[in-house]
Amino acid sequence: MLAPLQSLAPVANADARVLILGSMPGAVSLAQQQYYAHPRNAFWPIMASLYGFTADLPYASRLQQLVANGVALWDVLAHCERQGSLDSAIRNERANDFDSFFAAHPQISVVALNGGKAAQSFQKHVIPHLTSSIPRVLALPSTSPAYAAMPFSQKLQLWQQITGNFSL
Repeated sequence: MLAPLQSLAPVANADARVLILGSMPGAVSLAQQQYYAHPRNAFWPIMASLYGFTADLPYASRLQQLVANGVALWDVLAHCERQGSLDSAIRNERANDFDSFFAAHPQISVVALNGGKAAQSFQKHVIPHLTSSIPRVLALPSTSPAYAAMPFSQKLQLWQQITGNFSL
């Protein structure tokens, strides 16, 4: 039997405008209790490029930079079972409470889904059960090192959509 996993708490101010959702943190992130802690994950370099900070800032400072720019972090799944860190190994999914989250963060206008599994789980477990209106949803390429098919420059270009400053 696989050990049950629990996602990290959301990082958000009440005035957040963008919500970035992963599926479930990987083993390194869960062990460190930090979003996107794997050193080869492109998430922090992408956020640093988009919001003008250094990717190697201490974790708390990186979170402060995102929050100051109206960005919230969370995961689609509250609980699941998984061996290892691959999204393809996720079983027995249970979503977080998005009705409560959106009620507490009414200015969220964009939900950015980090990778295919986050998009699939949001579509399956969240959208059919939302009682609030659905913000604009962007399915973006995974920042995970497991998704090496797309170069960093292309991921960065697509992720620019969350800032409203993009050219595709």
